[in-house]
Amino acid sequence: MELDKMDENEWQYHGEGNKNLVVAHVQLSKVLRLLKYPAEDSENPPQTVEQTFRQLQNCVDFSSNVMTSLLGEKFIHTGEVVKLPLEFVRQLSIKVQHQRPAWRCDKVMDIYSGCALCLPNLTSPNIYQPTHTPTLCIEIKPKWGFLPSSKHVSKDIKTRVCRFCMYQHYKVAIGRWKRRSLYCPLDLFSGNRQRMHFAIRQLIEEPQNNFKIFEGGRCIYSSAEGNKDSSDLSSLLHHLRTYFQYGNNHINGHMTNKAVLNDFIQLLVNALLSGEVGDREMVTERRPEGRSFCEASLFNKERIRHGSLGLPSDCALFRILQTQLLDTLDIEGLYPLYRRVEQHLQTFPKQRAHLQVDGPYNKAFLEKLKKCPNEDDGSVEYAVTKIHQHRVAMTVKDCSIMITLVPSSEEEGDEDGPRWRNDFLVSILDLDPKPFDNIPFQLRLDQEIVSCYLRTALPKDSLPPLPDIFTAAERDDCTLLFHPM
Repeated sequence: MELDKMDENEWQYHGEGNKNLVVAHVQLSKVLRLLKYPAEDSENPPQTVEQTFRQLQNCVDFSSNVMTSLLGEKFIHTGEVVKLPLEFVRQLSIKVQHQRPAWRCDKVMDIYSGCALCLPNLTSPNIYQPTHTPTLCIEIKPKWGFLPSSKHVSKDIKTRVCRFCMYQHYKVAIGRWKRRSLYCPLDLFSGNRQRMHFAIRQLIEEPQNNFKIFEGGRCIYSSAEGNKDSSDLSSLLHHLRTYFQYGNNHINGHMTNKAVLNDFIQLLVNALLSGEVGDREMVTERRPEGRSFCEASLFNKERIRHGSLGLPSDCALFRILQTQLLDTLDIEGLYPLYRRVEQHLQTFPKQRAHLQVDGPYNKAFLEKLKKCPNEDDGSVEYAVTKIHQHRVAMTVKDCSIMITLVPSSEEEGDEDGPRWRNDFLVSILDLDPKPFDNIPFQLRLDQEIVSCYLRTALPKDSLPPLPDIFTAAERDDCTLLFHPM
């Protein structure tokens, strides 16, 4: 990619979040991630070119020096900061503007700094020899995988119902989504195949912004963000038949909807439990058994036929969960430590750099993170280190997992349809550091979510019916099938 010969016509809109907009190259397996500003700042950028470059470089350093150590190098793609021609950036902004969802247009793309983060396009990887059938890439936001046990938790409901399930009530109440997702992260993080299968099924039926499917780099299934409505499941099943015609569960020679979905979900479960060959140590869950279930989950414990030893220690979910567990105090226990640091910085503002509040995210930062004492000695150093641990945990509570499913070569395939290679590509992304000064907001949001849940939660038998995508014959058989792939 020659930075001095950039052409906006070679790039297309790929997606965006709250803080970044992403464009993808039409041929190269590359994406550019550019910052966004509030629309009222469009004429006067809120920071200098140097500050923007440092912000993006901090993201790279955080991924390469901190997250790579905690999550594993094989899962991380750090990227690099690039300086783009300003005219290219301005023309690109004009080109993609009409493709953006209307509700995202309260912010504008940064057209002043020319700084961007260049990353591999994980939805269209070029690391495998291309086959006639394009790869499928699935993006999952797993969210919080545990229930807090901190002595600082003031509401008992937080130790029984997970954050995601409570947050769903809040998001519906404020109009963010029309319907609640019935996905529960504790099922996905359980390591039990039945619970994981059930969790992914709920993600598919109500994807919101937590589940997307890409085919050859093109998004073919996600939430319709414009109206917050779910995607067409029937269309997805029709699409998946191209890949799952060979399944073992035919009825009168026909691959049922349920069989197609089962095969697809089983493949995702296999990928999520996969790790490096030869390093398959199984680790027992560190949570007491009673704490590994969320009371709001619709999964029926009585249906479990086989116990689970937990997640393999080399799989992405295990690494994510262990990093999330750095949050030992919960936001309620952390806030007093934030106030301690805040008051110290008001008196000694130059200490902000020494305490690495805004970075740099180097090896020294990582060492402080790992060597935090268990007991509070009343020091500012203890408080700021616990805050750093919480920020790292918050990052992985909001990360994404990208799973690339690679069809076998044509000579390895099946005459009825493609088979799949066993070497899944699993990546962890969206690993930017969370801001230090966001902690008061987190506390207020936590209180609002809990309060809303206590007001609006319904008994399980009062939940709205799920979308019906199966025939009557398929509904009669509710068994989850696990056959060899």
